[in-house]
Amino acid sequence: MTSPGRTERLVLPGVLTAEQAARTVAGILAVQRSDGAIPWFRGHHLDPWDHTEAAMALDAAGEHERAEAAYDWLVRHQNPDGSWYAAYADGDAEAPTDRGRETNFCAYLAVGVWHHYLSTGDETFLDRMWPAVHAAVTFVLELQQPGGEIGWKREDDGTPVTEALLTGSSSVYQALRCALALAEQREEPQPDWELAVGSLGHAIRSHPERFLDKSRYSMDWYYPVLGGAVRGAQARERIDAEWENFVVPGLGVRCVLPNPWVTGGESAELALALWAMGESERAVQILKWIQHLRAEDGMYWTGYVFDDDAIWPRELTSWTAGSLLLAVAALGGDEATTSVFGGERLPTGLDPDCCR
Repeated sequence: MTSPGRTERLVLPGVLTAEQAARTVAGILAVQRSDGAIPWFRGHHLDPWDHTEAAMALDAAGEHERAEAAYDWLVRHQNPDGSWYAAYADGDAEAPTDRGRETNFCAYLAVGVWHHYLSTGDETFLDRMWPAVHAAVTFVLELQQPGGEIGWKREDDGTPVTEALLTGSSSVYQALRCALALAEQREEPQPDWELAVGSLGHAIRSHPERFLDKSRYSMDWYYPVLGGAVRGAQARERIDAEWENFVVPGLGVRCVLPNPWVTGGESAELALALWAMGESERAVQILKWIQHLRAEDGMYWTGYVFDDDAIWPRELTSWTAGSLLLAVAALGGDEATTSVFGGERLPTGLDPDCCR
């Protein structure tokens, strides 16, 4: 089991002690396969985004070798076009169960690689990962639309799905900024990526009509803030406008309206977004509320249906635990995590209006 001494940075009064954090980290490690894959839980599928989120949590806990193994898994199983499939049965690369290739899933490697580099300072790792990051970004930007938004995915036969998701594009925005940071570190300028980031950020902030309407989902509410495209007064206005609709005091954050279902992952991600806005007190409160989802083994149930007083679904997911650990790491001042999610030092790209 992970030693509490390695999780001192993950202590947050009312949320986690060092011993509790160690149990949560050990829970993620128990899910990870020997080849580095981190499925949702053993026997369920792996998707590249949640796999990366769990790996980032391992880095925040000082489990750098196990995080690196997770990134090596992605490099070994990247498709020739720079993508990954949307789902693999129990993390088995030979058993994809969804052959769609989603842009935000593929882009997120850049966030994890930058986070690992900031956590370790390992230049050799950065050099080894760079070709995979570059190929993934190339795949993603082939689906950027004239308005800046990012098309959702390619089907298995290569057909592009050009409709854009606000949550997905907001995640891609963060990933492209991390990719640019990696490029700067390697002294390999990527001017096309800078233009792409600027255009995407403008679309997220100013053109909601360019995205499919998924406003019932809490992720569409907070992800423009979490991904870094919306900050300052605009972020506060956005969060405050829907707070009473999505936040259930004492329980957490609804996944989708009007369902009486709060989820741990969305709650922890909202806490990260609140922290990024400078609202640490509200962030801590959210994390305290979702401790009712904590299981005896230190993992977290995906969600709770409060009308029925029922844990649902009956699954303890690596990414739910990972998102909570990352929120705690940010609030605790972990430098790599604050840099990735705070975003102050990440490149912002070029304003598309400047080049017209």
